[in-house]
Amino acid sequence: MNSVVLAGGLDVLGDSLLNTLGDWGDKGLKVILTLVVLVIIARSLSVKAAIGAVLAMIIALSLYASRDSLASLFSDEINNPASGAGQVTAVFTPDRGPVL
Repeated sequence: MNSVVLAGGLDVLGDSLLNTLGDWGDKGLKVILTLVVLVIIARSLSVKAAIGAVLAMIIALSLYASRDSLASLFSDEINNPASGAGQVTAVFTPDRGPVL
């Protein structure tokens, strides 16, 4: 009985550790992207480079934030391909062959 309680306690500890690391990873990504943008701005001292770096950071963070909804969209498209584009139809005529 004690081994089951110990395994349950270790399971909770493992879940807590994984959640903590996941939170740190999310925050760390934002900090690293911000530092990259600041380094690009400091090295180039160009307004164009600064605007481009900020736009790239915004795009990267928005894609990262919407990763779950994008994953569900892609999996839905893979699992239900019939709701996508129409099928190609080929018409065969005896004198000309297939016509698309």
